[in-house]
Amino acid sequence: MAGQEFGHREGPAPAQLHYTSAPSGSEDSGPRFTAVGAEVPPGVLREAERLLGYEPPPDSPQQPDAEQLKRFPTVFSFSELADGGRLLSRSVCTGTDWAGGPVSFHTHALLLLAGNRLPDGVLPISTWESPRWAESTPPDGRPEPVDRVEPSGLLRKEALVAFAVSRAGRLAPFFADLRAVAADPGAGQIVVVEHDSADVARWIALACTVLPREQAHRLTFTTYTRDPRQAHQQLVGVLPSSEPVADDERYRVHNCTGRQPSRPVTNTWAEVCARVWRAGRPDLFDNDPADLGPLAVAALVAGIDLRTDARAAAASWAAEQVGALPDDTLTALVAGLCGGPVPHLGSPSATLPGEAEQVALAALLARLDGCVTAAVSAPLAARVLASAVLARGPVPALRAGSLTARAHDDLARDLAPSLRAGIADTAEPAAGRPLALLRAADLLNVDCQDELPQLAERLAREWVDSSTPSPSGGDTKPSPEPAEIRPGGEPSAVGCPPALLDAVHTHPGLRVALFGSLDTLAAAEPAPVARVLKGSGLPLDLQQSGFPHLRMCVAPDGSDDRLDRFHGLLRTAGVSPHADPSVLRTALRLTWPGGELPTGAEASLLLKELGSDTHRTAGTRELLIEAALAAPPDDPGIPTLATDLLRCFTTELGPGRRTALLLLEFTGLLGTASEGEEWVGRVLDLTAGAAADPVPDTVAERAFQTLAWRLLEGTAPENELYSLARSAEPRLLAAYEGAGRSERVGDRLRSEPAYAADRFCDWSAFPGTYPAWDETRTALLAKVLRPAVRALSVADQSAVEAALDRAGRGKLDAFRAWNRPGALGRLAGRLSGRGRRAEQPGA
Repeated sequence: MAGQEFGHREGPAPAQLHYTSAPSGSEDSGPRFTAVGAEVPPGVLREAERLLGYEPPPDSPQQPDAEQLKRFPTVFSFSELADGGRLLSRSVCTGTDWAGGPVSFHTHALLLLAGNRLPDGVLPISTWESPRWAESTPPDGRPEPVDRVEPSGLLRKEALVAFAVSRAGRLAPFFADLRAVAADPGAGQIVVVEHDSADVARWIALACTVLPREQAHRLTFTTYTRDPRQAHQQLVGVLPSSEPVADDERYRVHNCTGRQPSRPVTNTWAEVCARVWRAGRPDLFDNDPADLGPLAVAALVAGIDLRTDARAAAASWAAEQVGALPDDTLTALVAGLCGGPVPHLGSPSATLPGEAEQVALAALLARLDGCVTAAVSAPLAARVLASAVLARGPVPALRAGSLTARAHDDLARDLAPSLRAGIADTAEPAAGRPLALLRAADLLNVDCQDELPQLAERLAREWVDSSTPSPSGGDTKPSPEPAEIRPGGEPSAVGCPPALLDAVHTHPGLRVALFGSLDTLAAAEPAPVARVLKGSGLPLDLQQSGFPHLRMCVAPDGSDDRLDRFHGLLRTAGVSPHADPSVLRTALRLTWPGGELPTGAEASLLLKELGSDTHRTAGTRELLIEAALAAPPDDPGIPTLATDLLRCFTTELGPGRRTALLLLEFTGLLGTASEGEEWVGRVLDLTAGAAADPVPDTVAERAFQTLAWRLLEGTAPENELYSLARSAEPRLLAAYEGAGRSERVGDRLRSEPAYAADRFCDWSAFPGTYPAWDETRTALLAKVLRPAVRALSVADQSAVEAALDRAGRGKLDAFRAWNRPGALGRLAGRLSGRGRRAEQPGA
């Protein structure tokens, strides 16, 4: 207890003051100073008068005898003065006054100037009942200097330990309030209710022991006051008969004469302090009692059992200080942390650690394992592993030498059911806790072979799903990080989980099951599997054969030519599509992913190379048919593909698809010797299809555009043009007008007089047949043909007229009337059927 702290000094002997009630036989009433040291400032006397009085308890006898007088409370106070000094005083009742009135008292006080302490640096509370305290004024009024203050025997260690044990349930709440008040002067005052002021002094001694030395020297207190509302000390003692303050929130009342507190104390430091005192080890407070970590470590090393939150604090602090702690301290700490039997299912009374303790123990183990002897770390490894399995904590990545042989066998026996249940737990991400538990099962030689297929299936599905776009367009989050703490304290990374790659390398059974599950997923949905596996580092080379779909998914992209890439994938699979047609489907979906389709030429080649039976078995027939039906109009290979499909799948095509393919096939015949007659009628009949199964728009669009170009190519047969005029098919007329407005037609009109003559014959024919036809042809006459003819040279215009003259039937006269400046509107009216019928040119 001796010693001197930085920033404070013992200084000169403290000045003394004696303050007492009127002496016996005196006629003067009221207390007064009877002896004052010369160095005491006058201002201090006025302030001290308010602190040095004595009020007996309200239930005390008016005329106490000698025995009753002994039971009057002692007012032992340590108070702060306005100038920063301290006043340590002791007030006792000395009997009744000379006239038989109220009790008399005597106060002996020591004044400590600001920054000074008692001689030898002793704590103020340690001077309780010191023989240095006087109960009367010195006869000559001159107190002797106080060069030392002997401590009281009442506060010896044995007595305080016995007192702490008797107040065991009240210690932690008291220490929790003490910490708050000592740290913050505005946190209120502590009021302790005891029958004896000596017990209050013991509470103050307990408080000063658990506080840092500096705070203990500054703690103000009084062992008794009649009215706590008039006391300004931080810790105030009262009797049960004193004025009550329990309902005032400014006071933290601890009534030690009533019922024991029932609420648990959440302040971990206070709870540790209480256990240290109950264990009779106040010497553990000698270093820095305010720091929870080292205090909890010291308690555990001393064999004191602590609550789970305190154990977590001790483990966390020790993990940071491993390099600075002696081996014997670490050994004792591990023994304290692992005291009692390792918890297992067969011992329901075993207490499982809380979550914070599990994390802290795992972190400590990560620092110790491999850095100290197994004799030190093995109990901790067993405790952490058992807690992780039974209490769902972080699973440690232990080494083969982390456990002793006995601990290994005991854990294997006790944890086997929980390990198997944890591996099969579908509530956990498979790449997290279940995989870590599998590693623990391998360490303990627990057979989990029958759990591997299901675990591998979950691992594969979760890994692939981690890269599947969510419905909102974003990507789903990757699988959670494995719940694994590696030696060194660093968690494994996210992506292809390192724990999973480790398991693939070290666990052949899991590797084969995982590759099989991934291969199954790749056969069903190759694109997402390829997206997540490329660049993942999955060691497929550990398996020399098998898993063809998986091998295709991890193959590099290769050539930009899609057919070359397709053939490369089949070679990577190592299986002929004739032997296993499913590899054909996977290769096609990897080559044309995300709804892409082969071109007509590519699809025809795929069909011819592999044969219809292979595509039929592989389920890729629909892809080839869709490639034909959904192809853009400018794909030249589609008519040939349609012919191949009609030939190969004659009996398997529904009416709608068959009609569409026939239509596509016919578009390839237009303009060839096989086109036949009645083109318009055949196209219209095929595009009409059935109401329940119409021809796809892409197919109809291709047919109408092809037919329109065929009609505009040269001299259109009159019956085909008439069928066009009568068709009233808006899409066909729109395609015809669109083709007529193209640059290709415009260039020919300006460069080929015969072509211009043919178009005039076509676009002036069959007026009045159908309004839509009239609108189409007159638009082409006005917007396309007229500007082209006006741009022709005189010679070219003469050539146009010569061609029309050969055509006969009044075409030349109609052209000249149409081409005469200002005559277009009148002629257009006649050509559209408006005006007198006699004015219509003959057909």
